[in-house]
Amino acid sequence: MQIIPSIDLKAGRCVRLYQGDFRQETVFSEDPVSVALGWQQRGGAILHIVDLDGAADGIPANLAAIREVVGTLTMPVQVGGGIRSREIADSLLSAGVERVVIGTAAVSDPALVEGLCQDYGSERVVVAVDARDGLVTIKGWTESSQVSALHLALRMKDLGVSRLLYTDVSRDGTLTSPNFAANGELVRETGMKVQASGGVSSLEHIRQLVSTGVEGAIIGTALYRGTIILEEAIEAGSL
Repeated sequence: MQIIPSIDLKAGRCVRLYQGDFRQETVFSEDPVSVALGWQQRGGAILHIVDLDGAADGIPANLAAIREVVGTLTMPVQVGGGIRSREIADSLLSAGVERVVIGTAAVSDPALVEGLCQDYGSERVVVAVDARDGLVTIKGWTESSQVSALHLALRMKDLGVSRLLYTDVSRDGTLTSPNFAANGELVRETGMKVQASGGVSSLEHIRQLVSTGVEGAIIGTALYRGTIILEEAIEAGSL
């Protein structure tokens, strides 16, 4: 299982939110490039970047910082947050981003997802299934839909998507535990590659996620607070 460090960008700084609440923000660094280089040097498989301003406003606001990170690293980078048009997706992919992560647009504009899969291949597209109480949330987790996580996943599979990023919003940034049941269900019911996110805070959580069959675990707060050491997480994920 891959261990995927996460960088959340807000106003150009590395931050973490509690349960996706923009009012509960902790700043961890003013220099995302140095943070990204640190995760690369310590063995991260792929870097996950979220443009939080873009997720909330629908227009990516940290593109300069993202391009600088991508241009500096040798490990692949996947980016999400506010990617709701073909123009934005094209600009990121052409700038060297390995994968674009589509969340809100997967619900509001599935044709965008289908077109990206057709033109770039399914390996370059990830659909973010962000859920609270089993229902998908959109617009930076500020609005709830009436679409279930599993229904969205299966719909995306029909459009050519092969990889999901599942986040239980209620656990994100809380250092509680991942939603093992929901992650396992997505793996079993869809047969798709799944990245688990939200609440990963111990090596035991990583071992349990391995047993669910997920492809990777995205870790943010626990790495920044030192609750999990990246090298130890990589070892636990390989068992």
